[in-house]
Amino acid sequence: MSTDIAKMRNIGISAHIDSGKTTLTERVLFYCKKIHKIHEVKGKDGVGATMDSMDLERERGITITSATTNVEWADHSINIIDTPGHVDFTIEVERSLRVLDSAILVLCSVGGVQSQTITVDRQLRRYNVPFIAFINKLDRVGANPFKVREQIADKLGHTAVLMQIPIGLEGAFRGLVDLVTMKALYFDGPEGEDIRVEAIPAELAAEAAEKREEMLDAVSMHSDALMEAILEGRPTEDLVRAAVRRGVVARKLVPVFVGSAYKNKGIQPLLDAVVHYLPNPSEVENRAIDLDQDGAERVLTDAASAKTVALAFKLEDGAYGQLTYIRIYQGSLRKGDELVNTRSGQKIKVGRLVRMHADTMAEIQEAGSGDIVALFGVECASGDTFCSPGLNLAMTATYVPEPVISLAIEPVDKNAADRMAKALHRFTKEDPTFRTHVDPESNQTIIQGMGELHLDIYIERMKREYRAEVKTGMPQVAYREAISQKVDFDYTHKKQTGGSGQYARIIGRLEPLAKGAYEFSNEVKGGHIPREFIPSCEKGFKAVMKKGQLIGFPVIGVRVVLVDGQDHPVDSSDIAFQMAAQGAFRQVYALAKPQILEPVMKVSVEGPTEFAGSVFATISQRRGTIVSSVEDGTFSRVDAEVPLSEMFGYSMILRSLTQGKAEFTMEFLKYGRVPPYITELLTEQHLEKKKKESQK
Repeated sequence: MSTDIAKMRNIGISAHIDSGKTTLTERVLFYCKKIHKIHEVKGKDGVGATMDSMDLERERGITITSATTNVEWADHSINIIDTPGHVDFTIEVERSLRVLDSAILVLCSVGGVQSQTITVDRQLRRYNVPFIAFINKLDRVGANPFKVREQIADKLGHTAVLMQIPIGLEGAFRGLVDLVTMKALYFDGPEGEDIRVEAIPAELAAEAAEKREEMLDAVSMHSDALMEAILEGRPTEDLVRAAVRRGVVARKLVPVFVGSAYKNKGIQPLLDAVVHYLPNPSEVENRAIDLDQDGAERVLTDAASAKTVALAFKLEDGAYGQLTYIRIYQGSLRKGDELVNTRSGQKIKVGRLVRMHADTMAEIQEAGSGDIVALFGVECASGDTFCSPGLNLAMTATYVPEPVISLAIEPVDKNAADRMAKALHRFTKEDPTFRTHVDPESNQTIIQGMGELHLDIYIERMKREYRAEVKTGMPQVAYREAISQKVDFDYTHKKQTGGSGQYARIIGRLEPLAKGAYEFSNEVKGGHIPREFIPSCEKGFKAVMKKGQLIGFPVIGVRVVLVDGQDHPVDSSDIAFQMAAQGAFRQVYALAKPQILEPVMKVSVEGPTEFAGSVFATISQRRGTIVSSVEDGTFSRVDAEVPLSEMFGYSMILRSLTQGKAEFTMEFLKYGRVPPYITELLTEQHLEKKKKESQK
């Protein structure tokens, strides 16, 4: 295995659900000789995709957790992470992209840029990840790679350049024309392993010349040498590749490749493109925060002699204890090395160091900068940074979206309760978007997540992996409360209990905040509230906003302005000012005309055009707003904004309405105000719940 950092690639494979991403990964493993037989993703052959190692993944034919492997291609070492396409498991994509240097964005040649494609693109932008695009499924009816390339440019705003054109489409798809070498490529053999290179078919010669011209025009913007060579009529393959690479690394160019993973066509040229165009770890600038220097940023180096910096980005509970996946950003790692967890200060010794291939592993002695490996027996949390002793750095955290759905769960007996507790402890540690707490009023265990499927998978895993049988309640929406008008407060907290009492007076106002959940502004002049008690006031406001007075959900969209107050030389304290803040908020909250907000989802429904009318009707019935609809022959897509509370059970309804031919995805968009009649209903339900609990 090559240890040369220039010959290393860390790539992710991301896509909208059902774009053929896992099928593509399976072919990559086969051509890189990592597996010796191609298996069906849906598990029809009784095996299933190699990277979908979980039984649930094989049964449902979807990727739930990101899986890591390492392959070799053209003397290059490639670390690959196959990520889920379903939006409920978006955290798996987030943390994978956090540690990757580049990605392959897979698109369906019929569906093109779909809702989750836009989400993945946003994630790629967030972590500044360069990528190449692969338009898959050219064998499908309705395949149009030229349209998809335009969508990458128009909808995602990238300079997308075709590097290949297909020879035939749909059932007649039989090969590719490489626009760099200007050769036709055919994929022979039972699994497309034998590449036959021939002259471009005569009927495609004019189109190939035109598309090559377009490609050179776009690519030459990144290389003066290439531009000069084009003017002189002698652009070489090396000059073209160097220019493409420069554009990709700078995220100013997206080369587009085409093929059909299922039909074993176009995969080897895609692997060549990974080697030619995607950056190695030394070409990507990585920064860490210096905890000893007030959070100053430090650029990390790939020098082998440098002290080690590594990030734990994923945890798994395996048969031999906790498996911690890490990306090494600086230095190297050997068995027996000592590291420090900079969050907890805990020292660890590297025992077993392994390289993962889905759920199998290979023991290794050392790993260098840029590598993705796993450690055994290390107690840590997802997102922890490990450094050599003497360094106190932290990698920037992964973005974690807030859960939007909750569910009450109850174990069937005492044994199930113990097992359930173990399962919940593990799942919350593994997945930052999966949360759990015990409701103090009802004493119920509540689990929270990103969608119905997300929670459904974890409940199923509890039963299978921990034999914890649980009963579930109705899904609950994560509502929020917010104020709608400005209100002043002047509140005195006074308490005399013998000995020293409590005294604090605060004056200020609450204001609606257009963006963000909370803001605190200190405008106190003249020291009327001593400086040490200002944080106490803020702490009090934050605490009281955790539970609103309308329906008991957190209050957001509030700006607290503190303008004046008064203290007592003996009776004022931290707790007195906290209590004053809480009392002030409760006193004026109703006067600020609070309202209930609900999560509104971005919903995208795709399916045959004949069912578009029915889809429109189902969205309207659910208080949805149609944002756009696109018809493309027999296929249509409807984009809408729908309250989450109206989307429970929608998959069943959609399936029966469209004979199982339509599918939908949804993701959190924003919080929107609920209509008055629903506010009334929710308030009544809350009062009823409180009444029942008080009677217990």
